[in-house]
Amino acid sequence: MNKQVIKSDALLLLTATIWGFAFVAQRVGMNYLGPFWFSGLRFALGALFLLPIFLIKKGKPTPGEIFTPHTLKVSLFAGFVLFIAANLQQIGLKYTTAGKAGFITGLYVVLVPLTGIFLKKKTGLNAWIGAVLAALGLYLLSITKGFSMARGDFLVFIGAFFWTAHILVIDRYSPELDSLVLSLGQFSVCSILSLFVALLTEKLPPGSVVPALPSLLYGGILSIGIAYTLQVVAQKTIQPTHASIIMSLESVFALVGGVLFLSEGLTLRSLLGSALMLLGMIISQVKVQIKERFLKSEI
Repeated sequence: MNKQVIKSDALLLLTATIWGFAFVAQRVGMNYLGPFWFSGLRFALGALFLLPIFLIKKGKPTPGEIFTPHTLKVSLFAGFVLFIAANLQQIGLKYTTAGKAGFITGLYVVLVPLTGIFLKKKTGLNAWIGAVLAALGLYLLSITKGFSMARGDFLVFIGAFFWTAHILVIDRYSPELDSLVLSLGQFSVCSILSLFVALLTEKLPPGSVVPALPSLLYGGILSIGIAYTLQVVAQKTIQPTHASIIMSLESVFALVGGVLFLSEGLTLRSLLGSALMLLGMIISQVKVQIKERFLKSEI
């Protein structure tokens, strides 16, 4: 393993750490703000953080040069999907723990390869094994004795499907567009939609933004602005499968953050469920590496 790969692995591990602890910031922030206000302000901060980076890189382009009709269309689409995914997660965090939300959201790692069925692509055995393990883990983590799922867990679970859709949208269109432009566009759309819904449905108590500011800064600048940049830099030198396995550790850091900062309790059942879900996430991503090693050994 060369130094560049080690450096990229370290950057992705830092990214996973930032994203994992962001679940803690998101829960704390809702002590002061409604979920739509929090999402709207958070993504606005993320967009504002990326803006000077974009201007340094691109100079001072006109709006027409930045947002062509195609870029605008993709930004609106990606931003709308992101808006649904982020706010389902944010609302769900009102009713569940940061640790649970981290692992349930992480199901997108398993769901992405399974979508190959609907996209007429071959889905490997590893994806099915990973899905079964993740489903067993989800059962232990979230399903009660009455075979029902708590409200918060259910909302985050539905959100995982929209995170999956968002990944597929980005995967489809990112090769065609400048990554910074697409990020600015989708973050802005998500922010505007969230703030619009917040104005219609949620109150903003006077002075509520100030105590929520640390959580907003973490969720907006660290989680969206910095972690996104680290991910882009790191993935330039390593394979997507390799990156996905490291980033799945986001769930572990969400669990650790919930225990350390929110005093979220752990039971043997929840630990076993979390372990099965993490194992499922990893197994669902290892097909390429196993296949490549097997072929090399045969040669």
